[in-house]
Amino acid sequence: MKISDLTSYLHLIAPPSLQEDYDNAGLLIGDPNRECTGVLCTLDVTEDVITEAVEKKCNCIVAHHPLIFRGLKKLSGGSYVERTVIAALKHGIAVFASHTNLDNVIEGVNGKIADKLGLTQRKVLDPKPSVLQKLYTFVPAGHLDKVRDALFAAGAGNISDYTECSFTHSGTGTFKPGKGSNPYSGTVGERKNEDEIKLEVILPGYRRSAVLQALSDAHPYEEVAYDLISLDNEHQGTGSGIIGEITPVSEKEFLQKLYDTFNGNVIKHTRLTGKTVRRVAVCGGAGSFLISKALRSGADVYVTGDIKYHEFFDADGKMLLCDIGHYESEQFTTDLFVELLREKFPTFAVLKSGVSTNPVHYFTGK
Repeated sequence: MKISDLTSYLHLIAPPSLQEDYDNAGLLIGDPNRECTGVLCTLDVTEDVITEAVEKKCNCIVAHHPLIFRGLKKLSGGSYVERTVIAALKHGIAVFASHTNLDNVIEGVNGKIADKLGLTQRKVLDPKPSVLQKLYTFVPAGHLDKVRDALFAAGAGNISDYTECSFTHSGTGTFKPGKGSNPYSGTVGERKNEDEIKLEVILPGYRRSAVLQALSDAHPYEEVAYDLISLDNEHQGTGSGIIGEITPVSEKEFLQKLYDTFNGNVIKHTRLTGKTVRRVAVCGGAGSFLISKALRSGADVYVTGDIKYHEFFDADGKMLLCDIGHYESEQFTTDLFVELLREKFPTFAVLKSGVSTNPVHYFTGK
């Protein structure tokens, strides 16, 4: 297996087009055409992680946080980033990151947090607009099922919790094959009337290439007629954070579950509101930008990391706001990488790093 096989698959899970403008996800170090000897999955890439990859004979590291985030003007070993890049190059280790693009898919980083907390009826907390597109195409009646199934398999036709969604309408199409054409039906130089079905499906824009290729492969016509338009509708599978439901518990019971599940040394939170916790919003990493969204969505609790002092006031006594730490909130992303890659490449060496990369430590006074 080439490194490109692995990275192409991860790009299908979390398309690069979904990363935020400031981000730097993707293959950061290494030759995509090189054979992959093993994959080591981690949250961060440090010198210790490079050493572990060498010891375990893995020449590819898959991480959540990009090692190279801002521009590097030199490689003299003056920082941990420079030293880690030098070590990766020295040992021929490729480094790949899936960062905010993995944050922005419902089954990504936040989906893993939701799994751990047992959230049901999940929705993206802050869906991205202008992600969806609608495809219109015209198919001979006898080929409708083949074309429609191909579009579904390529990622079209999903609306929230529903799949294989489409609309059809019958009509008559006309065309006159020109010189040099090889028509599916009709005669060159003569206008042809064809009973056709108009087929409509929606798709996320990042699936466009795959869907159009599937359309071309499955359609019987030499020249496939289609229209593709952008929609302003929000895409419920794409965006920041997740909100869902849990079995009702008290705030103290919920805090205990948070503490036990995320192995925290401490949980910072606002004053208890006295409400029963039913509706929970989550966002891995630094998620204070979604506090107001969580409030408007009716969350009883919002769980994230990296909340600043004054931002705790923004809960306004209406919601329990919990900061479990940046690393703690995203630690299970490593498990997500392992699960995805082992399912796709079951005979390949996919390992979980044993190095704790959390730079934050806690003194408990004991």
